[in-house]
Amino acid sequence: MVRFLIGTIPIIGHVSPAVPIVRELIKRGHEVGWYTGQAFQTKVEATGARFFPIRSWMDYSDLDNVPSELMEQREASQGVQRLKFDLKTFFIDPAVGQVQDLSDILYEFPADILLADSMFLGMSWLAEQKQLPWAEFASSATTVNGPDTAPFGLGLQPSNTLFRCLRNRGLTWFFERTVLRELRDYTNEVRSQVGLPPSPVYFFDRISPFLYLAATVPEFEYPRRNLPPQVHFIGPLLSAPTAEFTPPAWWDELNGHQPVVHVTQGTVATNPTELLMPTIQALAHEDVLVVATTGGVPLETLNLEDLPANVRLEPFIPHAHLLPHVDVMVSNGGYNGVQMALANGVPLVVAGQTEEKPEIAARVEWARVGINLRTGTPTPAQIKTAVKTLLADSSYRTRVDQFQTEMQRYTAPAIAATLLEQLATTKQPVLR
Repeated sequence: MVRFLIGTIPIIGHVSPAVPIVRELIKRGHEVGWYTGQAFQTKVEATGARFFPIRSWMDYSDLDNVPSELMEQREASQGVQRLKFDLKTFFIDPAVGQVQDLSDILYEFPADILLADSMFLGMSWLAEQKQLPWAEFASSATTVNGPDTAPFGLGLQPSNTLFRCLRNRGLTWFFERTVLRELRDYTNEVRSQVGLPPSPVYFFDRISPFLYLAATVPEFEYPRRNLPPQVHFIGPLLSAPTAEFTPPAWWDELNGHQPVVHVTQGTVATNPTELLMPTIQALAHEDVLVVATTGGVPLETLNLEDLPANVRLEPFIPHAHLLPHVDVMVSNGGYNGVQMALANGVPLVVAGQTEEKPEIAARVEWARVGINLRTGTPTPAQIKTAVKTLLADSSYRTRVDQFQTEMQRYTAPAIAATLLEQLATTKQPVLR
């Protein structure tokens, strides 16, 4: 029996991918402690893991804990400035409190192996302090920069053409001396608060030297000559259907003659004017059934009256239940939602420009499994054209079917657990 201590950023997109791994570890007889936001206690304990709450930093699993002035500062920034603000505020600054809490937890729960999502900085710092082996699992696309890719965050695709290769290398040179250096220096200032020396590693190049679990298939990621050998593609970490799900009254309509189009903005960027309303307007007079979800935002707060007759609006529907019935998904590019769509053979229309979403949208386009609208605020005309293209052009369906078949070859929880057990046995890097 091995004791695993896991830490996840208190956002659903970072918590949900860990659930299948934790369930598998516990099924194999291991003990798991899980440190994350209070809002996820029930979800954590349902896996059989022992829950440890955030105590020493801002638990933003409950948005009421986030000061309004902080969110106003965030909304005032765009593009790269928004990315820097998010990284500093929600991922780098909390690392000091994470280390403090995790150090206390280790006295109560002496773990053999540490595990964290790929944006949970404090776990890697604790491992460095305590000289413990640690692993991480991807909660988004692979961020490692190198000669084959542009800097992470710009949403630029790789290319074999001389011009684009030179462009990507020039951008990398520029970013390493500006944005990435700023983030590295800021991170090192925060590291000093927990007694750690400066690190020369740029923020997006920081991955576990022991084991990194990439939660997708290789075909979704850009080819990299410099991909570290401890990176393992394990397939998507999918949410399973639940017995507790009660279908809405209109559920049988999913089996009708109309194509089903699902539109979602995830659970973070939930402003309905960005994607939800434009999609509803775009498809109001089309022969499709539109299933729109608000990401948990109560319907009464959205003032969405006089909906078209072909729209079914719900706060939330589990993708594990809905996506097997969907023909096209319109999304702002949340990583887990995109992986779920591909695993269910659903082509995508992607429109996202916040957080790391431009990177996910670029990969959707590069892999030819959907259409990237290259904006976070598409017009109804753009969405309508993209949806009709995906419904009419069989090449997208063929490509997505190939992805679905490839993903079915992977049993991500079992692969992850086996690799983690190997790390626990050897305490050495687990290499491809």
